[in-house]
Amino acid sequence: MNRFRFWILVSIVAVSGFSQGMLLPLIAVIFENSGVSSTLNGLNATALYIGILLASPFMEQPLRKYGYRPVILVGGFLVVVSLALFPLWQSFWFWFVLRLLIGIGDHALHFATQTWITSFSAENVRGRNISLYGVFFGIGFATGPLMTPLVEINQALPFIVSSILCLIGWLFLFFLKNEHPEQELGVNSFFETIKRFRKAWKYGWIAFLPPLGYGFLEASLNGSFPIYALRTGIEVGSVSVLLASFAIGGIVFQLPLGILSDKFGRRNILLVILSLGCLSFVTASFLEGTFIALAVCIFIAGMLVGSTFSLGISYMTDLMPKNLLPTGNLMCGIAFSIGSLGGPFFGGLFIQYFSDISFFHIISFLLFVIFLLTYSFGERGLVAVKG
Repeated sequence: MNRFRFWILVSIVAVSGFSQGMLLPLIAVIFENSGVSSTLNGLNATALYIGILLASPFMEQPLRKYGYRPVILVGGFLVVVSLALFPLWQSFWFWFVLRLLIGIGDHALHFATQTWITSFSAENVRGRNISLYGVFFGIGFATGPLMTPLVEINQALPFIVSSILCLIGWLFLFFLKNEHPEQELGVNSFFETIKRFRKAWKYGWIAFLPPLGYGFLEASLNGSFPIYALRTGIEVGSVSVLLASFAIGGIVFQLPLGILSDKFGRRNILLVILSLGCLSFVTASFLEGTFIALAVCIFIAGMLVGSTFSLGISYMTDLMPKNLLPTGNLMCGIAFSIGSLGGPFFGGLFIQYFSDISFFHIISFLLFVIFLLTYSFGERGLVAVKG
């Protein structure tokens, strides 16, 4: 029964990743072709992450009250309906609201599935199961951008295909029996949640930086890079391949980097991948005129920094007291959302006002800043907690 439930849940996550991976470049291309400025284009892409951010403080209470399945069902239903509504009316603010609803739905779906998988997984397979969870989401996210060229056949086609796939996955949820997480005293109070957020920040703020950086990186690559690429003469199909190569690189090395972090320490591996990832994007800025070389460079960058979110969660686990681990996981999601909010917006500003500078420089700069902070404060935070 656990195996059947597990594969349904990770399959739903894969479909959700597919829809997310499709939406960012697809809408960026549609708006760019419609004459929307890069700044407004980036602003619209932030709606998904505003939804995640707004929903985060309110996720824990309904999960404990109603159980896992109802939360996933509501989240999945929001995603299916919103995707189906996109073709009805192409309007900046209408699509903004739809992306906001998808952000709320996706966050409910991911938080509930991740917590459910963690709760029923035996300790000896928990790490493997969470890795597979991440791999399935990554596979979905990597294949999503490949739907972008369908816009040249019919603008509504990618939205229709994605909504149908999400609906099929959503229907399989009715085969699962609902369960509830373990109840604890005080967890149903919103103010208790805020207090736990403050404590978690005190212990693990340095570990929230890699998820924040990954959110910025992922959202700016998928939401702003297509605009930059189209303006520099890269075709829509080539943009899809470049985005997929980054995502595939992250999938390939996610598990090996996790194993290496167990052996050599989370902070040490983060320092290595952040520095080399920064170098990879700097190198990519000099190879924009050669598609194959650029694709290889972005693939290597994906191999290096594609796991910063999962490594950040593992690093947070090292720093955080056990009673604050659920709150720490939520705050990693919030950090990811803040980074994702900034990615398309600042990426759009960068493209609009610094057109002579490579887009990859803004990403490499952020990775370098996170590297410096992790190097300067990471060890100190770990020593403080252990002490």
